Amino acid sequence: MAGGKLTPRQKMINLMYLVFIAMLALNMSKEVLSAFGLMNEKFEGANSSAQQSNAQMLAGLDAKAAEAGGEFAAASITAHKVEAITKSFYDYIENIKSEVLKGTEVDPETGKLPYEAMDKGDNIDNLWFSPAGYSTKGKEVIATIEKYKSDMKLALGNNKKLSPILSEVDSKFNLADVKNKDGIAVEYLDYHFKGFPAVASLAKLSAWQNDVKKSETDVYNTLLGKAAVAAASYSNYQAIVVLDKSAYFQGENVTGKVVLGRYDENTKPTSFSGPGKIVNGQAVIAMTAGNVGTQTINGQFTFLEDGKNIPLKFQGNYVVVPRPNSATISADKMNVVYRGVSNPMTISFAGIPDNAVNASAAGLSKVGVGKYVMNPTGGNEVIVSVSGKMSDGKVATDKKVFRIKGIPGPTGTIRGETGVVKGPKSNLQIATIGAKLEDFDFDVNLSVVGFNLKIAGQPTVVVQGNKLNAQCVAVLAKAGRGDQVTISEIKTKLVGSSLLLPRTAPVIFEIQ
Repeated sequence: MAGGKLTPRQKMINLMYLVFIAMLALNMSKEVLSAFGLMNEKFEGANSSAQQSNAQMLAGLDAKAAEAGGEFAAASITAHKVEAITKSFYDYIENIKSEVLKGTEVDPETGKLPYEAMDKGDNIDNLWFSPAGYSTKGKEVIATIEKYKSDMKLALGNNKKLSPILSEVDSKFNLADVKNKDGIAVEYLDYHFKGFPAVASLAKLSAWQNDVKKSETDVYNTLLGKAAVAAASYSNYQAIVVLDKSAYFQGENVTGKVVLGRYDENTKPTSFSGPGKIVNGQAVIAMTAGNVGTQTINGQFTFLEDGKNIPLKFQGNYVVVPRPNSATISADKMNVVYRGVSNPMTISFAGIPDNAVNASAAGLSKVGVGKYVMNPTGGNEVIVSVSGKMSDGKVATDKKVFRIKGIPGPTGTIRGETGVVKGPKSNLQIATIGAKLEDFDFDVNLSVVGFNLKIAGQPTVVVQGNKLNAQCVAVLAKAGRGDQVTISEIKTKLVGSSLLLPRTAPVIFEIQ
């Protein structure tokens, strides 16, 4: 970008672009890294609560075993096996997290990790992977997960009430290869951890711990008899927050409801229509996001009750935002448009579809989705005003000021060549005097409408047009080898315009 035959000014401009690109990329990544950090905090808070809750349930089970014995005593033995298996695997994951955080210090002021600085995943990449695939450590991680699953299976045995928990453990820690977006099978750890930022891996590991604690909770609940109570028992239900949509703008009202829901593989619908399929009594959604904006998910369950089909409709909303595939880059000191040419612009509002965005300015016209052309007229600056209507009806606005500059002065040419052009007089006599813009990013057509011809010791000839006239040929006849002919005072216009460009640099022809 800074190579080639560029002027020092252009090299400086290119360097400024690179700096601003880097700055913008850094700002964008900070938001994503912070989001992963907040997610990790949520998981760790939930894990801490689960530890306390599980300890209380285990103590209650032990108390029941001491009082009643019998089935409660056998259940207590199973529960303590699960407790030991869970603690061992949970602590192993905690050790992995400490490896991820190696070299990362907690901020002494906030007491939090520096999420925005945790954008590298070298610790995991170097420990778990090698050019040949998994490293020794990576194989150890896989083996430890398999051991946890195997130990849980041995501990829970053939108890049918506990079999759904085993199925969930197998599902959540399914180590089969995963197909990436290109349909290529990728090894489990490679797909979930390789090349990810440290904060993302940390959040994933905390999610693992959450899955482990959840399975432990389910075992204790089942052993305490909660899974055997009547279907009407509230212990089988979970309060679920259902928002009207899944994304909101800052300051927008968040609306929705809290409902009671129950996941039960035995409660199976006779039919289901919607974007997904039934798995263990619940509809698992799988679809491709639609157009940018608020979209609706709807469908229907059908259950058989007393010999009749009972329909149960559902509907929900989600918001689709554009996938980031390019950065909006702005060089604050380079907000310039040129008079006399069509200046391309890209205008958009993040999260708002193009058909809800309106941009206006003197000389601005729309040519495509998010694409505009600016043809500035008079004055020294132009203000581009943009508004975007959000899904809640509110309007966001913004504006930017651009300086209007004239096209820079071109350089004179003879036969399209600049500087000192050499050749016989006959070449100059039939040559066309032209002009071109060097280091200018727009394609423009220039027309020379006049120039002066000067040979040392002879009078200056003023010419109308872009070719030598009879007076020039007469003066040129008196020149000899080595004489220089200066073409200056070149008058240049844009083709199709009467606007004269700034002074055109002269060109010299040396007679050979």
